[in-house]
Amino acid sequence: MGASMVLRVACSLIGWFSLYTWSCHRNKNRTYEWSCRLVTLTHGVLATCLSGYIGFIDGPWPMSYPGSPNTTLQVHALCMSLGYFLFDLGWCVYFQAEGALMLAHHTVSILGITVSLALGESAAEVNAVIFGSEITNPLLQARWFLREKGLYHSLAGDVVDFFFIVLFTGVRIGVGAWLMYCVLMSPKPILFIKVGGVIMYAVSWVFMVSICRFARRKSMKKYHAWRSRRSGEMNSNANGYLKTH
Repeated sequence: MGASMVLRVACSLIGWFSLYTWSCHRNKNRTYEWSCRLVTLTHGVLATCLSGYIGFIDGPWPMSYPGSPNTTLQVHALCMSLGYFLFDLGWCVYFQAEGALMLAHHTVSILGITVSLALGESAAEVNAVIFGSEITNPLLQARWFLREKGLYHSLAGDVVDFFFIVLFTGVRIGVGAWLMYCVLMSPKPILFIKVGGVIMYAVSWVFMVSICRFARRKSMKKYHAWRSRRSGEMNSNANGYLKTH
């Protein structure tokens, strides 16, 4: 990577850390995780909007041109996300807040972005992976904040979970499979990018298994709660009928 890109990554890292520090100072009555998740939410929204604009409007289209030379806007987006992933990985290691799977996800993301910036190519598909990874992130953080506020077991929590599952399945699993196929079939991306893409998709499937188990548990709880309410209403109606006769 050139000195200018290293400087941009350093500025991004400093920016995310400064936002975290400001949030910790602003929310002294909250935990450090609260501030970290605010940073994560901010990056998720920014990265989704910017990577979506690059992929769908500015181009090039990653499904058709994997391995293409990086554009200036792609480099800016990757530098921004690289600074964030370095910050978040450092935070997770320091506070021991995440398991090996999430640490592996962050490590592969950092290596993939770094290689793309160093080579000056493949930002199209790396940017697409960031879009797929970050589009569900705001919902994931919203779920955590709802829990902290005691509002998760409400309609808002159900809506957040529903859209999270739909987006994760449709984008990270469905569209992710399409992107992986295009990258693997193209002769342009180097082997490291292809292997990194396969690893990221495998990580998504591990997350998908956990999500399916969660969805099943929550659906069964909702079903049993509905059955209990239904039985209570029927018993109440029956008792009322007997009393009137």
